[in-house]
Amino acid sequence: MTEVESFARTAAKHKLILRRSSLETLQVNIGKLCNQACLHCHVEAGPTRTENMERKTIDRLLELLTQNLSVKTVDITGGAPELNPNFTYFVSEIRKLGKQVIDRCNLTVLFEAGQEKTAEFLAQNQVWVVASLPCYSKENVEKQRGRGTFDKSIEGLRILNTLGYGKKDSGLKLDLVYNPLGAFLPPAQVNLEALYKKELKELFNIEFNYLFTITNMPIKRFRSDLVRSNKLDHYMNLLFENFNPTAAKDIMCRTLISIGYDGQLFDCDFNQMLDISLAEKTQTIWDIKKLDDLVNRPIAVGNHCYGCTAGAGSSCTGALA
Repeated sequence: MTEVESFARTAAKHKLILRRSSLETLQVNIGKLCNQACLHCHVEAGPTRTENMERKTIDRLLELLTQNLSVKTVDITGGAPELNPNFTYFVSEIRKLGKQVIDRCNLTVLFEAGQEKTAEFLAQNQVWVVASLPCYSKENVEKQRGRGTFDKSIEGLRILNTLGYGKKDSGLKLDLVYNPLGAFLPPAQVNLEALYKKELKELFNIEFNYLFTITNMPIKRFRSDLVRSNKLDHYMNLLFENFNPTAAKDIMCRTLISIGYDGQLFDCDFNQMLDISLAEKTQTIWDIKKLDDLVNRPIAVGNHCYGCTAGAGSSCTGALA
């Protein structure tokens, strides 16, 4: 493989100071168990994974959140976060603290055994649902996520719409996530959102609030696929050549901290999956007295960071620039 210039060097050339300026979002991966095993998954989640956040870890996070006013949002990810047996407890307790909860939902999980009341629970607790739907085309979705996933995803969206999600003035936010099917950058978010809204409304009478375009990160399963198809060099050079310093100024790790299922701390979800520790070596949620201890610290980077800073940029809430 031909190495591109290191991300740290590129950032230095553009005089980017990579430090956490504030802490507004706590992103919590509560497990790698999932009912799907998607080709692009940077978590390498799947039905055979056994890692799940324990109650004692959740209780420590709740303790830290109780002491903190700056964190406004707890972004719960997986795997399929709903499959963690402590999911409803965690969500309910966070809402009691007056903080927003995001559920990163793959939609098909709503049809798993034991999940019959999950959609209603999300609505009752005004959980912001961010649902992955990599395309409005059945062929493209099933190419990435597996046979049968498209029809279940559409039915899951219908259920959420019936509860008020994505409807004007309901207060129930439903956003969708697009990620490319191959080694290319996402198209313009605003244009693709308009196309998604048109197609999903006309074909399935489905409504949603916003579309987030997220660049595929060159790590884990997607990286393995790039290696198999001999496209890793091409993709890394594509990201490097499209580095956008404007997008880089707003990367999500400046206002976010990522928590692993075992309570380990990371600068972002991608660093977590690569096991890249914080630049200053605090390891776990038991090593800090309060969440604000993590503010104004340097951010650990690697060449995968080009994925967040290429083109219009990419974050867990879509394009940056």
